[in-house]
Amino acid sequence: MLIATILSAQCTDVRVNMITPELFRKYKSAADWARADLKQIEQDIRTCGFYRNKAVNIQGATRKIAKDFGGKVPSTLEELTTLPGVGRKTATVVLGNAFGIPAIACDTHVLRLSHRLQLSEHADDPVKLEFDLADIVPKKDWTLFSHLLIFHGRRICVARKPNCPACPIAEHCPAANRPDLW
Repeated sequence: MLIATILSAQCTDVRVNMITPELFRKYKSAADWARADLKQIEQDIRTCGFYRNKAVNIQGATRKIAKDFGGKVPSTLEELTTLPGVGRKTATVVLGNAFGIPAIACDTHVLRLSHRLQLSEHADDPVKLEFDLADIVPKKDWTLFSHLLIFHGRRICVARKPNCPACPIAEHCPAANRPDLW
């Protein structure tokens, strides 16, 4: 989950899902990634874009995991964000999806929909938005809430021209059919 999330930055899930099966057959542990040739990792992930930076971050993160965490991906926000290439968003994705620890991942879709739905006055600041959403969404639903907003943002409430007529929550949305709020 950690590697796939790092790869997903500025890349589609479809592309990441195309290359990860082979990657995970080739690299089975943090130690495998840590001792791999950096140029080979770059080649293996080239189609995900920004592959040089991602390769450096993946190898740096896996080396730290192997050295400092006994080869196991850490399961706290504080520890995850010490890994190279792992910011708060990546850490919350891993916590919620790999460890089942409730977490709100504020990606571009969550930011956009939070703004349009006026869920927070901090919809332009991922960290402040995360805390605002945590105050209004039951903790047990944090991870699911992120997934639902992301799903809705990809399929209906898209960035440039949301499909308000097809939106099941349009009647509750302050931005529905209001381009000035997009």
